[in-house]
Parts: sequence; C-alpha cells; structure tokens
Amino acid sequence: MDRSSSLIAAGILALGVIIGGYLLGDGLRRARMADRSVTVRGLAERDVTADLATWTIAYSEQGTELGAVQAAIGEDTRAITDFFRRAGFKDEEVTSAGVGVNQWYDSNRGVNTVTVRRRLQLRTNDVMKARAAFGRQFDLIRAGVAIEEGSGMIYSFTKLNEVKPAMIAEATKDARRGAEQFAEDSGADVGGIRQATQGYFSIGARDGEDSGSGTDSPFQKVRVVTTIDFYLD
Repeated sequence: MDRSSSLIAAGILALGVIIGGYLLGDGLRRARMADRSVTVRGLAERDVTADLATWTIAYSEQGTELGAVQAAIGEDTRAITDFFRRAGFKDEEVTSAGVGVNQWYDSNRGVNTVTVRRRLQLRTNDVMKARAAFGRQFDLIRAGVAIEEGSGMIYSFTKLNEVKPAMIAEATKDARRGAEQFAEDSGADVGGIRQATQGYFSIGARDGEDSGSGTDSPFQKVRVVTTIDFYLD
C-alpha cells in the first residue's frame, strides 16, 4: 500500500471514530433527556344535580290474626299510594319492593303473633318534586303508617359518561399548569406526555352536606384526579 492510500485509510478511520463518538454522545444525551420528567396531578371538579330520585318506604303491621294484619298493611299501602298521587306522581312510578310475613307463637301470652312487612319504592326523574314530597313524609306517620328503619331517599347522577371527556381534558390542563410551574422554577420546558393514569371519578355532596357518597342530597359534585408524567426539555 502506498503512502497516499495509507493516508486515505487513516482519514476514513478517523472520520468514523469522530462520527461514532458524536452518535454515541448524542445518544447518551437523548437518554439523559428522556429520563428528565416530572409527575404531577391534575384535578377537575364539576357541580351537578342528581337526575334520579329513589325513595324506599318500609312499613309493617302486627297482630294475632293474619287476615287482620293483611288488611291493616293494605290500608297503609293505600295511604302511601294516595300520598304519592297527591304529590303529583304517576302510579307507574311507585312499585312494590318486597313483602315478608313472620309468625311465631308467644307461649307466655298463649297467642299467635303475626308481623307483615312491606316496602314500596318511588323512582322518578322529577328530583325536586320528590325532594319536596320527602319533606312532607310526616304526613304518612299522621295517617298511621309505621315507617321503619331502612326507609329513605337516594339521589343519583346517572349522566357521568356525558361529562367524563370534558373533565378529563380539564384535569389534563390542570396537570400541565402544575408541570409548567415546576419547569419554570427549575429552568426547563415542559414537553409531551410520557405516561398518564386516569383516576376514578367520585361523586359526593356539593357543599359538605354529607361526608359519604353524597346520595343524601340532589346537589352533588363530580371529581376526578389524573396523574401525568411530562417530559422536561
């Protein structure tokens, strides 16, 4: 091999080393950049009003003769259905939710004791009308209906799927604002989303009326928290 060929080969080798070093360094830089990220949470809340009211009334009568007890429970049932009619509800909105009969012999008194329990349920989309009627339930007690434990109203918001997309977008924007504040403090820029986890949607009372699920009030709040990992440039 002559001198010129040796110089060319050496030049090609040197160029290859330079290019390889650059590519290796750039790859390491990109790898380090890929590791730069920030994890933040985004919150979205929305006030909603329940669109379904379910009122269950449990009541009972007791006596020594099954026929007489059945007649008494029938009178209670008529009193409840009349109450709902006067409140403006349709007959088909009120349905039977169960009935039970319990009989036992009281040896101390020497009599047979019969208890009949029944449950009626109002299910309506006229939530405010149901709420107003619920506030007058003492009228049933005055009519002689022995309302039992287990009776009560449940308010439900059934249109969650309609608000989910917009709320997820709001939570994502809120998370990005948090990431931008972090990036500004650290002298970086926020890039794309590296990883995202959608939290579960919860429905609770709007104004702290209830510490539980919020079903005791028609005025509710939907809440979602997302966790997003953003790249930092």
